[in-house]
Amino acid sequence: MFQLTNKTTIVTGGGSGIGRAIAKLFAKQRSTVYIFDIDKKGAEQSVEEIKAEGGSAYAIVLNIADQQEVKKAVEQIKANGHSIDILINNAGVAHIGTAESTGEEDFTRIFNINVKGVYNCLHEVLPVMKEQQKGAILNMCSIAASVGITDRFAYSMSKGAVLGMTLSTARDYLSSNIRCNCISPARVFTPFVEGFLAKNYPGKEEEMFEKLSKSQPIGRMGTTDEIAYLSLYLCSDEAGFITGCDYPIDGGFIKLNN
Repeated sequence: MFQLTNKTTIVTGGGSGIGRAIAKLFAKQRSTVYIFDIDKKGAEQSVEEIKAEGGSAYAIVLNIADQQEVKKAVEQIKANGHSIDILINNAGVAHIGTAESTGEEDFTRIFNINVKGVYNCLHEVLPVMKEQQKGAILNMCSIAASVGITDRFAYSMSKGAVLGMTLSTARDYLSSNIRCNCISPARVFTPFVEGFLAKNYPGKEEEMFEKLSKSQPIGRMGTTDEIAYLSLYLCSDEAGFITGCDYPIDGGFIKLNN
């Protein structure tokens, strides 16, 4: 079950964290994986780890906020003779602030990466999938699209847009046999979290880690592997009847936080 043999997957932000976990799992399931990441070192490290485990992967360094760079990357995949069967729109950045404290520059940066980056990848990949008359797309949303989270104004805006794009894409491409879903993680332990704590809570990292962990009713943060497993299911042929859905993977955050 859940084999991806002869399928090609794009994972944006595949150079670290959740993206790397997804890329490695999909490669293990025999998909050829293309890592799209602005971080050359991280992308190449992911490829090395995949190849060390017998998988097939390529790194393409690009800025997903630049549509022309995404276009060239998609053309490169086609030139390599590969289809594009799965698109994982995972790349994104976080931001702390309210509507008052969020500056225009930061708001625009969050929009360009988290929203325009997803649009750019959809814009360039959908024609390929449409021609193939098949494809699976998974967008990385967040619980922030469904519930109010303190000091996450711009981030919540961007993830609300991701949810809307997911539903619209799922509806528009039903006749092309292209499925589109999203998943909404709560807090997941990644190197990003460590950096976030060090930057925003210097000297209080351990205290804040415990606080953030306990904000999930289950009492801990999620793992990158847990996100990857759900991603695999939703992009596999076994999930062929699922489209236009948002799947919380949140330790009970949305429904059980009373």
